[in-house]
Amino acid sequence: MIKGIAASSGIAIAKAYKLVMPDLTVTKTTIEDVEKEIACYEEAMTKTAKDLEMIKEAASKNLSAEEAAVFDAHALVLSDPEMKSQVEDKIKNEKINAAAALDEVANTFIAMFESMDDDYFRERAADIKDVSRRLLAALLGKQLPNPALIDEEVVIIADDLTPSDTAQLNKNLVRGFATNIGGRTSHSAIMARSLEIPAVVACKTITSEVNDNDMIILDGSEGLVIINPSDEEITTYEKKRDDYVAYREELKKLKDEKTVTTDGHHVELVANIGSPKDIEGVLENGGEGVGLYRTEFLYMESAELPTEEEQFNAYKAVLEGINGPVVVRTLDIGGDKEIAAIDLPKEMNPFLGVRAIRLCFQREDIFRTQLRALLRASVYGDLRIMFPMIATLQEFRQAKALLLEEKEKLTNEGVTVSPNIQVGIMIEIPAAAVLADQFAKEVDFFSIGTNDLIQYTFAADRMSSSISYLYQPFNPSILRLVKNVIDAAHKEGKWVGMCGEMAGEAMAAPLLLGLGLDEFSMSATSVLGQRKLIRSLSKVEMEKLASEALQKGTMEEVVELVKGATEL
Repeated sequence: MIKGIAASSGIAIAKAYKLVMPDLTVTKTTIEDVEKEIACYEEAMTKTAKDLEMIKEAASKNLSAEEAAVFDAHALVLSDPEMKSQVEDKIKNEKINAAAALDEVANTFIAMFESMDDDYFRERAADIKDVSRRLLAALLGKQLPNPALIDEEVVIIADDLTPSDTAQLNKNLVRGFATNIGGRTSHSAIMARSLEIPAVVACKTITSEVNDNDMIILDGSEGLVIINPSDEEITTYEKKRDDYVAYREELKKLKDEKTVTTDGHHVELVANIGSPKDIEGVLENGGEGVGLYRTEFLYMESAELPTEEEQFNAYKAVLEGINGPVVVRTLDIGGDKEIAAIDLPKEMNPFLGVRAIRLCFQREDIFRTQLRALLRASVYGDLRIMFPMIATLQEFRQAKALLLEEKEKLTNEGVTVSPNIQVGIMIEIPAAAVLADQFAKEVDFFSIGTNDLIQYTFAADRMSSSISYLYQPFNPSILRLVKNVIDAAHKEGKWVGMCGEMAGEAMAAPLLLGLGLDEFSMSATSVLGQRKLIRSLSKVEMEKLASEALQKGTMEEVVELVKGATEL
């Protein structure tokens, strides 16, 4: 038995399929014909570009736009002029073969990005590895393994699965996967959850301990892999698998039900999306609306800024497709998200720099275009506009003033704009959470972004494994900030949602219900599980639980309290 990190829930029982990479060892040789070697490199780039396009096309059938967007990042890596020029300079100046030049340049880039503190740049190292490996295989005439060709039920065993690999998995045949490395927030883990394929990562030695065709039991809920299990173990886990499948089927019955507690209190369960393509997932999973539409993916899909018309069509499609409220977050670029069309300043700490609303104020032209598109689309549904990264009242007033200016312009042009657009802010900066009573007098709603609120409150990068113990969503300090925000809003008759990871966690549901949260926004696949749980809880009892939790001193004490009071 091997213990790893539980990355995607479910039980898989099948033969092992080792995803083995070909030997891409490079031999450096001296070349005579420099132009011919550069032509070979450019040919490899063309082939790789076509491969990436095919993979992205396959991925778009299985993944959300947000998850498939990683292949746009790969295309940008491939077309990066700096990397290309460095490879070609090496070929010209050192007269070495293209494969050796690429290998040296790529390794330099990878080492540089891996050494950076910022998580966005560390993730770029994985993208460079994936793309350079494809390029190298094309140059060496080697065939990379193609998971899309798997024709029987298997559990994939690999050192790691690249986004390209994961995107090609057929979830009807690939029952699960286990890797030596990775984490819950790695590309492969996120994609596995989207595809609902069980996964265990960070197994360290799994590739050396498993052979092709070994029988494997993979428990993605507990993070366990059992190699060549006994008949008794297989029987036990077949029962667990059947129970899990039955549980998922049972959840589907709640698709059209309201989320109402045992004592009659209703809360809204809505979903986070990245594009109009994600609407189907929201509807299939019983989402009552959209609590967070991440518009930055519109900007990431191309090297050019999206036009007003392109944005209008995207927003209109979502508003028409969802029979419920749609909260659209305005452009949230910076920190861990960059786009080719906007040249962001290089900062020591981009998470604390020019990002989100701060960038929009510096690039009013981009912001105004987005606001116009949103206002034009507002007549097609229940639009709610949310400004991210608001720290001061003045920032909210400035953003709203720009919105009203564009609304007046459109009205003067004869364009109809809905008179019922709600305007709110994300609460992700402690300064805004503390001053929520003043904000609540001017906004229509709050949506709490717990991912950033936690990292800013604890002054701890949530993606840094060395201080991961400080990612504490259930710490009483966070619960007190959440309560302050909710109480301030309710006092002014305003509603509060939450669109961070915490909203979709089972352990959080009793606490958030007790604190008075009105709207829970999460990944679409988490909606039905939270609905089932909340329907089993009493609002009055959870208010008592939350009140007790606020008096605790540590996250561990809060977790124990929740476990003791519920069946979690």
